Amino acid sequence: MAAPETFITGEYSRTLDERYRVALPSELYEALCPDGAEVCILAKEREGCLSLWHEQTWREKVQAGIDLVRQKIVAHRLEGKLAKIQQWGRLLSTRFRDVRLGDRGRLVIPEGFREFLGVEPGGEVILVGAVICVELWHPEKWRTYLRRKMPRFGLLFEELSQ
Repeated sequence: MAAPETFITGEYSRTLDERYRVALPSELYEALCPDGAEVCILAKEREGCLSLWHEQTWREKVQAGIDLVRQKIVAHRLEGKLAKIQQWGRLLSTRFRDVRLGDRGRLVIPEGFREFLGVEPGGEVILVGAVICVELWHPEKWRTYLRRKMPRFGLLFEELSQ
């Protein structure tokens, strides 16, 4: 995966409307879609968290993984792992889908993804720039994640920047 031209950063609170729509702040939309792309990829990350990707970035990332698994299957390096291959295929099949961003970067969260995010219409959604994608978080899941991970930020920063 190529390095992003612009790091996607920022944290924003938004309200999910009655049609399961959320508007991306212009800062996140412009960083995610500098080419004005309307089609993005929405992916299930972890319970209470979805990620929104530039279509080309996502497709390159996923295709590289699929190609590697295919090579391992052809080379018989996954013999005896049929159940794991099927599990991977099931999760891959339901993990992501194309979404079209509407006016002003408005995203409609599709069925199946709504339940995974766990936010009802009128509820708060936290939008977070995660450098290479935009994440949509259930507020309590986000706060729990921050409590666990923030104390280690300094070490992580040091590790990645050396």
